[in-house]
Amino acid sequence: MRGDLVHVEWIVEDAVVAAVAAHAARSVPGVARLEPGVAGLVRGWGRARWQEVKGLTPAPADGVTVRRAGGEFEVCVGIATRAGVQVAAVAAAVQHEVRAALVRDTGVVPGQVSVTVLDVDPEVR
Repeated sequence: MRGDLVHVEWIVEDAVVAAVAAHAARSVPGVARLEPGVAGLVRGWGRARWQEVKGLTPAPADGVTVRRAGGEFEVCVGIATRAGVQVAAVAAAVQHEVRAALVRDTGVVPGQVSVTVLDVDPEVR
């Protein structure tokens, strides 16, 4: 059987990509929370209901949207930053960390990782 190659195909579901990206984004200093936005709230609610019907516990991925376009993933992350941080620097760090985590943890190389800062948490006094 020498010379015979076995074809192995693996698929990483969008929900897994979103969960890994969400975990990575939350780990970045200066990120207060992930923000799903209005469309994300609706998608998250629908996903949670579907998984509830199937008896599954959904991985937390609110604030992350994953789209496939011709074999590439586009990952969009919505965040709220803590007050007093440099917002652009935090967004860039999230972009870097999400890309690195996806490659390291899933083998998926995203075509694009975009980060939108949707809110800034005020300082608590």
